[in-house]
Amino acid sequence: MRTTLTLDDDVAERLRELAGRSKGSFKATVNAVLRRGLVAQERSSRPSKPFRLEPFRSAFRAGVDRLRLNQLSDDLEAEHGLERAAATGGR
Repeated sequence: MRTTLTLDDDVAERLRELAGRSKGSFKATVNAVLRRGLVAQERSSRPSKPFRLEPFRSAFRAGVDRLRLNQLSDDLEAEHGLERAAATGGR
């Protein structure tokens, strides 16, 4: 089909550059770009499948920051050391 199409200067320049890089004709480049745009438009107009989040069961209780477990271990070790010191009279 033959038709007349008026392109904005910036769009025409980008199409010329793309045609030069791909070593294709201007006509083939315009058709390829339009096809990709039409396919993308069709995809975006279809209703998408709803996103579903699968819950993950963890051994940690809510509120436990697993990134601070080393600090918890250090605190428990220090507490245990204080209890031993108190039991032995500070020796």
